[in-house]
Amino acid sequence: MAKLYFRYGAMNSGKSTALLQAAYNYEERGQHVLLAKPEIDTKDADRISSRLGVTREVDFLIGPDADVRTLFAEHRDRARAAASEALLPEADDPADVACLLIDEAQFLTREQVDDLLRIVVLDGVPVLAYGIRTDFQTGAFPGSRRLMELAHSLEELKTICRCGRKALFNARLVGGRFVFDGDQVAIDELTAARVTYESMCAECYLTESGGRLG
Repeated sequence: MAKLYFRYGAMNSGKSTALLQAAYNYEERGQHVLLAKPEIDTKDADRISSRLGVTREVDFLIGPDADVRTLFAEHRDRARAAASEALLPEADDPADVACLLIDEAQFLTREQVDDLLRIVVLDGVPVLAYGIRTDFQTGAFPGSRRLMELAHSLEELKTICRCGRKALFNARLVGGRFVFDGDQVAIDELTAARVTYESMCAECYLTESGGRLG
């Protein structure tokens, strides 16, 4: 039975690397996958990039008002046609898509996550969604919250804080200084100052924020 997977973690926990590895594993067996991400993530345009330097172009971008199931169906049909022409006999069904992989899934809307579940249950295709659970103010992103509610499988990808403890939160720095106010989404290319993030444990986060949460 196909399942909806949500693999989440703080910044720099290897989410994109894990996604690209999962895609490679499918394709090594002669199976086809589709890769997508929300278009709001303009940092790498239409590519998924890992900290290890591996990059790959996505098959489609997801707009803020897009129907993900419709987008998936369109690109699934194209992939089926291309695979049928290639005639790959090693795959169980070389003309179909074996999995949909979503990067930066926290930026999806609630309705778009609902579409992911429909793709899994009604279309029979597994979906692997990768993303961040909470924002820089420790609040859940809408997409992540809905994935926590709907996913068949939840897996935390771990990374460490500068102190060596497990990182839970994502602190925002603007121009090298910690900030704890602002919009939920702040992408470097869309702001006047350089925006970076640091993965932190609860203790270090509270120290930098002066005890503030949210």
